[in-house]
This record gives sequence, C-alpha cells and structure tokens, in this order.
Amino acid sequence: MEFSFPILNANSPISPSTMPFTVSTHRGFLPVNNPPATLPPSFAPLESLLTRMPIVLADGTPGLLAEGKLGETVEKELPDLSEEVEKYKDDAGIMNAIYRDYSFLLSAYLLEPCHLRFLKGEGYGLGRQRLPEVIAKPMVKVSEIAGFKPFMEYAGSYALYNYRLADPSLGLTYSNLRLIRAFEQGLNPSSSEAGFVFVHIAMVSHSGLLISGAVQALNGALTSDRPRFDAGMKDLLEALKEINRVMDTMWGKSKPNGYNTFRTFIFGITSQSMFPEGVVYEGVSEEPMAFRGESGANDSMIPLCDNLLQIPMPDTPLTEILQDFRQYRPGNHREFLQAVKDQSEKASVRQFALEDPDSAELYLRALDYVREFRWRHWCFTREYILKFSKHPTATGGSPIVTWLPNQLQAVLALMIQVEPYCANATVNPNATADADGPGAKDIQEIMALVKSQQVTLSKEVAKYTAERASNAASVRTS
Repeated sequence: MEFSFPILNANSPISPSTMPFTVSTHRGFLPVNNPPATLPPSFAPLESLLTRMPIVLADGTPGLLAEGKLGETVEKELPDLSEEVEKYKDDAGIMNAIYRDYSFLLSAYLLEPCHLRFLKGEGYGLGRQRLPEVIAKPMVKVSEIAGFKPFMEYAGSYALYNYRLADPSLGLTYSNLRLIRAFEQGLNPSSSEAGFVFVHIAMVSHSGLLISGAVQALNGALTSDRPRFDAGMKDLLEALKEINRVMDTMWGKSKPNGYNTFRTFIFGITSQSMFPEGVVYEGVSEEPMAFRGESGANDSMIPLCDNLLQIPMPDTPLTEILQDFRQYRPGNHREFLQAVKDQSEKASVRQFALEDPDSAELYLRALDYVREFRWRHWCFTREYILKFSKHPTATGGSPIVTWLPNQLQAVLALMIQVEPYCANATVNPNATADADGPGAKDIQEIMALVKSQQVTLSKEVAKYTAERASNAASVRTS
C-alpha cells in the first residue's frame, strides 16, 4: 500500500477555492500561486494604514511606527470591515491576503509601545493589552475562513505570503523578490528585514524536491523497494543541500545588528512578559486570548524530515512546545506532515534504512543535513539574538537558550547510533568537504564534527544559561 496523500503538481487544476498552502511537488510548501499584493477596493482604509505604517517608508521618510502614531491613527481612521471579509469567503487567495494584512496591523498595534521603549534602550515593558474591535472582529472572522490562528503566522502572513515579483517573467529568483508588507525598512529590498524574509522564501522554493523525494523514499519503504527508497533519499539529500546553501546566505542578506530593529513586531502573546494576562479581543471576547508569535521554526521542511526519518525527541517540556508549534502551520501542511509521520511509523523507515549499509549511509547523510540546518539555526540565535537581547523567550514563546539545543542534541545522538550501520564507515582519502553530491564528506569526518558539536553545544548552553541567571539575579537585587 503506497502513500496516498493528495499532492498537487504543475498540471493540477487550481481554482479560487484551492487553499494557497496546498502541498505540491512544483511549489513545495510555498503558496500554489503568488500572493495578491493589494486588497480589494473596499479595504482601502486598511491598505492606507499599512502603506503608512513602516518605520521607514519607501521614499525614505518616517512612517507611523517611527513616530509612535499608529495606535491613535487606527482609532481615528479604521472602520470595522467585518462584513467586507464575508464577501470574499470563496476566494482563498484574497482571504489569505486579508488575513496577512490584518495580522500585520494587529502585531504593530499591540507591540508599538514595546518598540518605542526598545529604541530608548529600555526593556520591552507592556504591549497594548486590548485589541480594538475594528481589528479584532475582522481578524477573527478571516482567520476562521482562511484556516489560521487570529494572530500573525510564519507561512500564512509574515514570510511565505508576503512577497511579490518585481518582474513576473523572472519568477522566484532572489533578486526579483519584493515585500508586500513590512515593519521596518522592508520595502527596501536590500534591508535586513527584506533579506530575513527573502532568504526564507528562497529556502522554501527548494521544498518541492524535498517533498517528492520524501514521498518516493516513503513509498520505497512501504513496498520494500530498496532502489526506490535510495532514489528518494538521494533527491531528499539534493534538496536539503540546496536549502542549507541558501540558509547560509542569511548572514549577508540580513545583518545580525539589524534583526532587532524589526524583531519586536513578530513576538507573540503566549509566554511573553509584554502580555502577562493575554490580550482581550474587543467585540469578540472579554476573556483574554493568547497565541504564539511568528517563528521560522514553524516552517514545514525540517518537521517533514523529522517525521520521515523518525527522529526521536526527548520527553521534555521543550518538546511539548515543539508539538504545540504544529498548530501554527497551514492546515494542509499539518495534515501532510501527520500523514508522513503515520506512514513512516507504519513502514518503520529508520529500521528499513538501517537494514542495508548503503541505505543507512543515505539515511545518516540526511540526518547530517538536518544537523547542519539546526546547528546554523542555533548559530543564528547566538549571533542575532543572544548577543543583542536579554529577553528570555523567542518570538514564538520558546525559551531562547534551551529550546533549539533540545532538538539539535536529539539529532546528534541519533547520528551516533546510526553510524555503525553505514557502508562508508571508513576514511575515504579522496573525500573533500567542498565536493558536491551525497558522498561529499567522509562518514568519519561527519561523525568527528558530530561529537565535537555535542560538547560545544553543551558548553554554550551552560554558558548562556549561567549568564542569564546571573543577570536576572542582579536585576532582582538592584
């Protein structure tokens, strides 16, 4: 019995009712069509606010957020457009764009006071604790229709549904990407905010091959077809190599000292000191609500690998956060990832891979690319956040020091268990770290790095944990 989850391809019909984030082999986890850059005319008041909102506007002049005037302008100008939302319920692309735009306004409105304090070198303090009805009601309505939480999400809003093409004929090339909405200087394509989003889009543009490779490998395991499994794993490796290559360009496209100039606006409510009791969505409920913030950790690519490769995570509260993050992905992505997990367990993919030394080597190399991805993510956290902020939680509400290492250590530990099963467990004198292809690095070279990173990661986590505990104690006694 083969994997039967419905996946679109380049020839699949796309109707207005097709959800934008439907998994496909040609677009991967990107939306099946490029996002609408503007809203229908009836949303002109919302469009006007978002155009004037960024800290620096397209013409270089200061916007509403730079002057701390967004909140008062919303209260003066924005009508309740809930009834207009209902008119577009059968157009999934427009609904997703409306969701995107309300989520930008919602986040900016709630976190504007925190940004102003950050500019003064103060702590974030409190955000606005109540969301006005003119944002809350349409946001909740459009979220229910579009299938998202009524808060900013990574895929449906901030990153993967927030680009347009400068020249449609050139397609999804990095230099052709432009942001639709921004908080900081994102309308300038060379800004750190634009680079942060564009690198994520560029990475996910390689996820079509990741998906097709994963499905082929899974079907090989389900049908005990070893050549098919190995062919799928090779495609998976090729996709992961490209994803990691693009990820490494983040250092140049979005500078570490520029990230915190817009990071304030992508924080969530859950587990954040800015919203200790949650946020009241006026006109919806007087009971405060809480949602996790935008986070690249909500991308679907590495979770696909986790599920396919059956990477075991430790039974810890940190893993519970990882599981909670599943709710903050598009519905079709969630269903696909769960189907892969279920079928991978049925096929015992890890055991199937380890029964053959060549398959085991491909499996280990896939783990190595996941390790590389997670290690680089940790390096980003260290260089972009830990060196510039004392805030204890990431934008999604996970503990900033310990959460990523929780997943990374799990991969490192599994790689050590897998190594003895591999065909290429001896030194290859012709192997080079810069060579292309799935056999570029010798297994012993990979494992030496794994063991080194285990030690380094433990030391770094202990160092940053101790530093932050010391800082917290100093604050309490001062």
